[in-house]
Amino acid sequence: MRLLTAISLLCWLSAAAAGGLRMTIQRLPLAGSQYHALAEVRARLKVGDALSLVREPGNRHDANAIRIDWRGRPLGYVPRAANRALAAALDRGEALSARITRLGDDADPWRRLEFEVLAGL
Repeated sequence: MRLLTAISLLCWLSAAAAGGLRMTIQRLPLAGSQYHALAEVRARLKVGDALSLVREPGNRHDANAIRIDWRGRPLGYVPRAANRALAAALDRGEALSARITRLGDDADPWRRLEFEVLAGL
């Protein structure tokens, strides 16, 4: 049992050293998808697809704005109520990533795509 624990710990430490360990720090609905390309690309999206977090500090509506892109296509934004800490982390140069966790065809645009934001350990 001790050997198995030691091997598990070594594997975990190697993955951490290689930058392979990620931790979910937030799970959020996509905001504003009805104004962006979500409808155009919806059929090609899959749960697990990588998303880009793009800071928009000059956004006239919200200085903490973070746009969510899929393969260079803007899909929407991190909701305003949840973007302050993420914007600060991105501004500090922290390596955050995102991926799709749920897709739906709900009439409510806030229920069409859910994503998670991950940080490296």
